[in-house]
Amino acid sequence: MAKTLESAQREDLLGVLRARYEINMQRHSDLDWAKVHARLERDAEKLWSLHEMEQTGGEPDVIGQDKGTGECLFVDCSAESPSGRRSLCYDREALESRKEAKPRSSAVDMASAMGVDLLTEDQYRGLQKLGRFDLKTSSWVKTPESIRRLGGAIFCDRRYDTVFVYHNGAESYYAARGFRGLLKV
Repeated sequence: MAKTLESAQREDLLGVLRARYEINMQRHSDLDWAKVHARLERDAEKLWSLHEMEQTGGEPDVIGQDKGTGECLFVDCSAESPSGRRSLCYDREALESRKEAKPRSSAVDMASAMGVDLLTEDQYRGLQKLGRFDLKTSSWVKTPESIRRLGGAIFCDRRYDTVFVYHNGAESYYAARGFRGLLKV
């Protein structure tokens, strides 16, 4: 499958991203749109990934820059876990372990297909400093191998003005749990 957008899709997406950038300056006050735009224009595949984030309800926005590489960091900033990425177990192993009532996919597989990474717990906590996210939903986060090896996976949400980290069996899935992605451009 070609991971490129048609010209009209590309222009529409760039317009949405710019409008979101301008409305939410508190997320990236030290980043100039012209520099962000130039990075986006150079990488058709990353634009495709941002389009996938947008199409699944993520409302991606630039939230910073990688200090080492200079890459712009885009994260799903929808108020709740992206609606098109819910009801997923954690990874392929968990999906295959289910004997019945299998979800359509896993968070790790879907993120990989979209060309994004799941947020780590630290990245999730950083996002929560920029706003109030997942007040009614929760999001799978990248699970340490030591936990995953034992059959578990972790997820986060925000309740009582506090970010909580929980565990669940990796094969579990819920209508209110999805995942948030990170894309470096």
